[in-house]
Amino acid sequence: MSYQCPLCQQSLSLNERSFRCENNHQFDLAKEGYVNLMPVQHKRSKDPGDNKEMMQARRTFLEHGLYAPMRQQVAETLAELVQQGSVLDIGCGEGYYTSFFQRYLAEHDKPLDFYGLDISKVAIRYGAKRYPNVNFCVASSHKLPFSDSNLAAIIRIYAPCKHDELVRCINERGIMLTVTPGSHHLYELRELIYQDVRLHDETAEQIEGFELLSESKLDYEMSLTGQQAVDLLQMTPFAWKATDDIRSSLKAQTLFHCRADFMIRAYRKM
Repeated sequence: MSYQCPLCQQSLSLNERSFRCENNHQFDLAKEGYVNLMPVQHKRSKDPGDNKEMMQARRTFLEHGLYAPMRQQVAETLAELVQQGSVLDIGCGEGYYTSFFQRYLAEHDKPLDFYGLDISKVAIRYGAKRYPNVNFCVASSHKLPFSDSNLAAIIRIYAPCKHDELVRCINERGIMLTVTPGSHHLYELRELIYQDVRLHDETAEQIEGFELLSESKLDYEMSLTGQQAVDLLQMTPFAWKATDDIRSSLKAQTLFHCRADFMIRAYRKM
C-alpha cells in the first residue's frame, strides 16, 4: 500500500527517498524514515500537536506500563478481527501503542503493515527513530493521506477523525477500533481541578456506514507516585486548568490512587 498525495489525491510512488505523484508533487523521506504529508497551507499553526512538555510527560508515564492493560486488550481484539492488510493508528503520538500492536500481531502469525499518523512532527520523528517496524507520517487526521478502501483497520485511541474519511479509507468489511474514556476515567485527578466533576458519557459513537460489533469496559485502580501523577496530569487536556499549587501538592504525595476507565469498541464497515 502507498500514500495518497495530500494536494491532489493522486497515488504517491516511492522512488529511492522521495514519494511523488503524477502531478510531480514530491515528499521526501526524512533521515529517521518518516514522511511529512502535512503541506504548510494545511497547518493552523507553525508546530501543531502536543508540545514537548506534554510529549515527555506522556512518554515517561506510559513507559511505567500503567496503560498496558488497555493496550493489551486492544491488541487482542485487533488480532481476533483482522487477518491481513494495512492498519492505521490515528493520533499515534510517538508510537507506543502502534509498535506494540505490530509486534503482537506478528507474534500471532499476522504480519500486517502498520502505519502511524500524527499531526506532531516532533512526536513522529521520535517514533520513527525508535520504532522502525512502523510506517510513520505527519498528516492531519481530518484529511487522511490514504487511497479509497485501502485500509483493513483503523485504530483511534482518543483520536478525532471525520467520519466520511473513515468510510472512505477503510475497505469493505474493514474494522475500526476506538478507545474512549469510561465514566470515571481519571476521576480522582479531575476532582483536584474541578469543583463539579462530570462523569464521561459512555454512549457508543454512532458512525454512519459502520455497525458496532462489540464493546467492553476496562476499569482498574492505578497506584501512582507523586511524579507519575504529575506526568499523568501533564499528558491530559485538563492540565491547562491545573494551578501550580495543585501540581506541587500532587508531586509531594507518596502515593496517589487514580482510576483508569476505558471503553473499547470494535466497529465493522457495512
